Amino acid sequence: MQSSDWPPRHSEALRDLHAKGMSYGEITKEINARFGTTYTRSAILGRAKRMALARPKIGKERGPQLKPRCARPRPECRTTASVRPRPASEGRKPAQLRCVGISPRLISFDDLQPGDCRYPYGGDRDGEPITFCGHPRQPGSCYCTPHFHLTRSPEGQVERLSTPVVLRLVAAA
Repeated sequence: MQSSDWPPRHSEALRDLHAKGMSYGEITKEINARFGTTYTRSAILGRAKRMALARPKIGKERGPQLKPRCARPRPECRTTASVRPRPASEGRKPAQLRCVGISPRLISFDDLQPGDCRYPYGGDRDGEPITFCGHPRQPGSCYCTPHFHLTRSPEGQVERLSTPVVLRLVAAA
């Protein structure tokens, strides 16, 4: 679909100048001078692209070929050699999970009371509801005593998992 905001004379001039092999900068100057317009080079280039015109060929008769910007690698120039692929996650061992010997009440979010443990269960598979422990909370915490200790490392230091953590958003009903 072509935009019709350009007068047909301008589009025809663009087609003719492009066929002569002029650069888009030269075409811009010529059209602006001929019609008294203030088109930018980007506007000319965009219109030519919408008209499905090929880029003008720049050969030896038009001037010397430009060198690529990164002709020789520089320290500040980022090349594909400096990008390291991520190691495959297949070689990693899964994180060691800890568990507690408590039988959760599996209460829905709507049924939780202010003093109930908020340790979540479920929601791992699509459509599986998320429920909560529901046992009485430890004072000053959102969890019951077993879940409070489960969420803290044994030495009191924060553990960092070596595997990536995937979070999933769940829409509320």
